[in-house]
Amino acid sequence: VERLAAAGAGVAINYLRRTSAAEETAKAITAAGGTCVLARGNVYEAEDVERIVGDVVALWGGIDIVVSNAATGVLRPVVELTRKHIQVTFDTNALALVELARAAVPHMTDGGAIVAMSSMGSVRAVPQYGAVGASKAALEAFVRQLAAELGGRRITVNAIAAGVVDTEALDFFPSKDLILETTRAKTPNHTLVTPADVADVAAFLASPLGRAITGQTIVVDNGYSIIA
Repeated sequence: VERLAAAGAGVAINYLRRTSAAEETAKAITAAGGTCVLARGNVYEAEDVERIVGDVVALWGGIDIVVSNAATGVLRPVVELTRKHIQVTFDTNALALVELARAAVPHMTDGGAIVAMSSMGSVRAVPQYGAVGASKAALEAFVRQLAAELGGRRITVNAIAAGVVDTEALDFFPSKDLILETTRAKTPNHTLVTPADVADVAAFLASPLGRAITGQTIVVDNGYSIIA
């Protein structure tokens, strides 16, 4: 949202529990001259998605850009996953994109862009990442299908598959330090992907500069995946 706001977009920050973090981000955007509102709700729930989109449309009259960025998951071997583990992971990581598209597309009357966040786990077997990886693979399938279906409305739909990014989400991995060390060693420039790297690609895809790109999963990993 900071990157999109800096590019001139009015942004609505969806959040669920971390109110203080959302408020701090909104204040920073406003202080920098941007336009920002907060939209609390759980994209796991279709009713919340409808309400959030409705509130944004009531405020601004329409929607141009949707970024589906929520993620959750249970880190366990596949044979230890329950049906509930898998369902919650898929509902948040993949089906939320469908709910957001269903609610927002009718209000994207002048075209626009939908950007979803995937991960390299969609195409790789990562220890204990089976549920999340499968949900991200489903997400990318939805991206391709939505791109084909919404092209006539001049709406592009793409995903970003980021490499390892050292954020709080990585704290849930018991082998975090090893993951960071291995990634730096294997990446050609020995550098981790940063949140800003991912945000820049999202802003590009959401802008007119990305108008000819749709139905794609853009890998942002500093070249990690090209090394055997």
